[in-house]
Amino acid sequence: MTFAELVDRVASKGPFQFLHIVLLGLPILSTANHNLLQIFTAATPAHHCRPPPNASAGPWVLPMGLNEKPEPCLRFVYPPNASLPNDTQGATEPCLDGWTYDVSTRDSIVTEWDLVCNSNKLKELAQSIFMAGILIGGLVLGDLSDRFGRKPILTCSYLLLAASGSGAAFSPTLPIYTVFRFLCGCGISGITLSTTILSVEWVSTRMRAIKLISLGYFYTSGQFILPGLAYAIPQWRWLQLTVSIPFFAFFLLSWWLPESVRWMILSGRSSKALKTFRQVAAFNGKKEEGEALSLEEIKLNLQKEITLAKAKHSIADLFRTPTLRRVTSCLSLAWFSTGFAYYSLAMGVEEFGVNLYVLQLIFGGVDVPAKFITMVSISYLGRHTTEAVVLLLAGGCILSLIFVPSDLLTLRTVLAVFGKGCLSSSFSCLFLYTSELYPTVIRQTGMGINNLWTRVGSMTAPLVKITGELKPFLPNVIFGTIALLGGSAALFLPETLNRPLPETVEDLENWSLQAKEPKQEPEAENASQRIPLQPRELDLGPN
Repeated sequence: MTFAELVDRVASKGPFQFLHIVLLGLPILSTANHNLLQIFTAATPAHHCRPPPNASAGPWVLPMGLNEKPEPCLRFVYPPNASLPNDTQGATEPCLDGWTYDVSTRDSIVTEWDLVCNSNKLKELAQSIFMAGILIGGLVLGDLSDRFGRKPILTCSYLLLAASGSGAAFSPTLPIYTVFRFLCGCGISGITLSTTILSVEWVSTRMRAIKLISLGYFYTSGQFILPGLAYAIPQWRWLQLTVSIPFFAFFLLSWWLPESVRWMILSGRSSKALKTFRQVAAFNGKKEEGEALSLEEIKLNLQKEITLAKAKHSIADLFRTPTLRRVTSCLSLAWFSTGFAYYSLAMGVEEFGVNLYVLQLIFGGVDVPAKFITMVSISYLGRHTTEAVVLLLAGGCILSLIFVPSDLLTLRTVLAVFGKGCLSSSFSCLFLYTSELYPTVIRQTGMGINNLWTRVGSMTAPLVKITGELKPFLPNVIFGTIALLGGSAALFLPETLNRPLPETVEDLENWSLQAKEPKQEPEAENASQRIPLQPRELDLGPN
């Protein structure tokens, strides 16, 4: 009997499962607010140079830029009506006395710390530092989670995000703000990692997909809530504080969550695991089944999993055989390109010239049909085809933006929304596809490395946007090309639809060899050996 069968027999259905998904899902809903928060807290309003202090009482005429709007980063050195030689009347200079902003809708870190013109790179740098926090948090907290348990890391991550998010709201300077945002990223990473493991443990294999999809929609719902909060709270400090305070409540509620029973068993704490099993069974009205479970039965049924857990595997094992090298290389590029291109669109909402709040609602709404279509596609067309197609389509949409004039706002918005939906589908597919491609003995290592690549991509994306100062079309060329490369790499991955999960590296190699050989057996015989697969990892969105 496997661990999943043991849970299914004792306590896989009941009120505990409903309460469990709510307690894990509500924080995930709120993490979406933090991931995309800088869309609003770092919005750049219309601005122009402030006149010099000694300017005359009359209106100070500003040089005009594109679309007959005042130049945002230059001003005339002298008043246009001054009696000066012709060659000096049109002379301009930078905004030496600061800027005047249109704060009729909202303020932001841009208006508070003048992150415009030559300092606009600092805005993108702040977002990259936040993404770096997610990357570093995954590396550090993932290891701590294996050592000290899932629940303590989850609880501490809630507190870390609550404290650092609140600290960012009271930051007096940009450097202090970026430090707190880095810590926010670390907290989000810890929440995502622990939730991924805890969410699928207390349900049967058949119900696992439903729970995964439900938690994924919690993240999607958060994208709907953020624009409403931002519209109601135009002050960036109060908005930052509003999305952070709930995590103090989640910190307190998390004490009710049980520790991972699988982790307790593999860590030699079988007595505590048995106690937790019986508590959950009693909560679900199956007290007799829980009391009938013994310590010896748990150890006997999970002996294989305990043995596999004790085996030591390193990153080098991901490149040990030709098939593993191909799988790891292609998946790494697919994960990197997905995170890289996703945040180029998700964080570039204000570039499309449409109402910021409405467009963010549309960007969040596209995830609903995207996730559903992905579910249907991976179940009938397969993982290989789905992943390749959505990345190639996303790359094509981003490259198409280069050729669409800036005044065709509707067409540009449609392309961006469609591309973002394709990249959301790519995330959904990759979580499942990656867990099915790697053998059990190195599955967690493979998932960790590929998640690392998507964090590198999301961290790099804001910095690539800075290249737009050289050539406006250059960022889209880079983002679109990388997405096309990721889709092309997915074409070289084997299909996993209706195939059993490989347990060892040898299973994967044999599977790859069989895929290359022509089928000799009748389809009916093959069908009897196939079993339906369920997602092994949680799709929370791009964390």
